[in-house]
Parts: sequence; structure tokens; C-alpha cells
Amino acid sequence: MSYAFSSKATCQEYFGKAHDMVRKSVKAFVDKEILPFIDDWEEAGEFPRELYQKAAAVGILGTGYPEAYGGIPGDIFFHIAVSEELMRSGSGGLVAGLGSLNIAIPPILSAGTESQKEQFVKPVLAGEKIAALAITEPGGGSDVAGLQTTAVREGDYYRVNGSKVFITSGYRADQITCAVRTGEDGAHGISLLVIESGTPGYAVSEKYKKTGWWASDTAQIFFDDCRVPLQNRLGDENAGFYTIMENFQGERLALAIMANMTAQLALESSIAYAGERDAFGRKLKGFQVTRHTLVDMATLVEASREFTYRVAAKIDAGQDQIKEISMAKNFACSVSDKVTYDAVQIFGGYGYMRGYLVERLFRDNRILSIGGGTTEIMKEIISNYIL
Repeated sequence: MSYAFSSKATCQEYFGKAHDMVRKSVKAFVDKEILPFIDDWEEAGEFPRELYQKAAAVGILGTGYPEAYGGIPGDIFFHIAVSEELMRSGSGGLVAGLGSLNIAIPPILSAGTESQKEQFVKPVLAGEKIAALAITEPGGGSDVAGLQTTAVREGDYYRVNGSKVFITSGYRADQITCAVRTGEDGAHGISLLVIESGTPGYAVSEKYKKTGWWASDTAQIFFDDCRVPLQNRLGDENAGFYTIMENFQGERLALAIMANMTAQLALESSIAYAGERDAFGRKLKGFQVTRHTLVDMATLVEASREFTYRVAAKIDAGQDQIKEISMAKNFACSVSDKVTYDAVQIFGGYGYMRGYLVERLFRDNRILSIGGGTTEIMKEIISNYIL
């Protein structure tokens, strides 16, 4: 059956020439500054601090942020283009570490004063300081409203006590955007403070040894009568919960993009390997079971990427996408789970060996359905909209 229309609808394109130029710039950066060294950085558990300044110099850190603070303004797809090209380094840990500012800076831009933005945003976008977000605590991650780290006001300071865990870039962060309890139990007693690492009473654990994301320095942060200036509070006292929830949407989009790219890289590696590997007198792609597996992988990746892009476009247009971004994150993570598993299966024993990209992708993938809100929390959010 065919249809004839008097006019054709315009096909939405998410990326234009300007986005392509950004992609080329980031690709050149990855090829020169990251790929030759990434295996060593993975083993070391961190990448050189100078990489932040190098990334800032070519506009990577500032993409999508206001020019007034050293950024390069642009729509949400500039951020996506940068993230996708950085993911071609093959290291989710590097992307998470280099990009930790993207979850630490937005609350400052959203709720901070002009002087706070000058003090805490400009140096980070310039690559001079490392910023991290500190929400999760030993007693709970997804239950933000139940956090226990306290900040008691004493004159022009808050006295902070407690700890935060699983903090990406936490080992080297110069400043953290930190959720604290300043009031009553529950969501209405939470505030956000920017806490600098040199503050007396601020301490950091050794770097965590993790299943994946090896190149990101992840640590626990402790506060023991840590005196933080009142002027470091973002927005009104006890009003931080809503800023945190708003920030989660960007983090979930970022994780969906990472999941889609993890799956894409696993698919590309599998297609290449199936065309090279001989088994039983022919290439792996000569077997129908292999071809059909690759087709299923490709279909899932394409569907997830398009859904994520569509949700991103609506977010950029100012539409409420809380339900949809939760769906996109869950779907992207489920796709990446399936595709990375199948990629290792196609590689066989080699897929289980260090030195093969699919092995790292398989490990790095596991955190994506936990960070930024677990799969189960995403389902609870979705259920509130559909039931």
C-alpha cells in the first residue's frame, strides 16, 4: 500500500552543521589527547588533572553553558554531541570524571547568586578546578529525602557533619555541590551548599576500587564539624530538594546517552569481529544466528537512541519530561545490558579478556542502571504518571 500526500512533513533533524563541527573538534581531541593513553589511565584509576584544562581550552567543558562564565552557549544537542564523541574513548569512567561538572554546576547556575556563579562556575569551566555532586550517603542513595548529613547554622556559618559515598571525582574534587539537612525530616528540610575541599573538617577516603568506570576517581567524603560559610548556600534554606530533583533530569539524560553509546560501541566491535573471526571454515557473520543477533542488537540501539533524542528535544523546548526521561534511561540501560552481554558472547573467550573493548564496556555498563536513580526508582516515578 502506498500513500500520496499533497505535501510532505519536514523530517526533524537533531544535529546541524554547527553540531558536526563540534563533533569533529571533540573527535580530534579524543584521538590526540585520550586514546593513546586511556589504557594506562584505566589501570591507574584516574586520568591526569591537566586533561581538564586541555578539554576546557578546546571548549569541551564549557559547551552549553553561559558565555558570561566562560561557556559556549548552545542547545542540548551540543552537550549530546560532546558526550557521544567522548564516549568513543571507550571509557565510561573518563567521561563520567571529566563530565562530573555537568551534574555539579547546574544547581549553582539555577539557584546560585551572581557572586557564587563567578566564584564556583568560572574556574570549573576553565578547567582550573574540579567539581563534583555529593548527594548519596552510606545509609541511602535513592532516598534523597531521607539524607542524614546535617548542617547546623551558627552565625555566618553552617557546621556540617556526616558523609557522602560513591562520589564521582570525589577524590580530587576542589568543590562539591552537597545536599545537607538544615531543617525538619523529609524533603522540606534539605539545602544545598558548595563546600570546598580545603575546608577544615573535610576529609576524603582512598579511591574506591570498582567493577567498572576505573578511570574515574570515586571516593567517600567525610565532614567532621566542617564550617561552611553561609554565603555558600545555594538558594533559600530548606529549598534544596526541588533543585536536586530538577538536576536529576539532566543526569538521567546524560546516563541514557552513555548507555546508548556503550551499546553502539559494543555493536560496532561485534560487527567488526564477526567479519574477521573464522570458525568452522567461515566468518562468524556467515552464520545466520550471528547475523540475526547483530540485527537485534542494531535494532535496539537505533530505537533507544531515537527515543532518547526525542525526549531531549522536548526537554530543550521546555516541556516537562520527568516520566519520559525516566523511561528513556531505563530503556537505554536495558538495551545496553542486552547488547554488551551479546557482544561478549559473540567474542567468546576473548570478550572476557582484558585488552578487548567489549570487556570494558560490559563492566562499565553495569553502573548505568544504578546511578542517577535506579531502575526501580525510575519505574516508581513512571507509575506515578500512568496509574
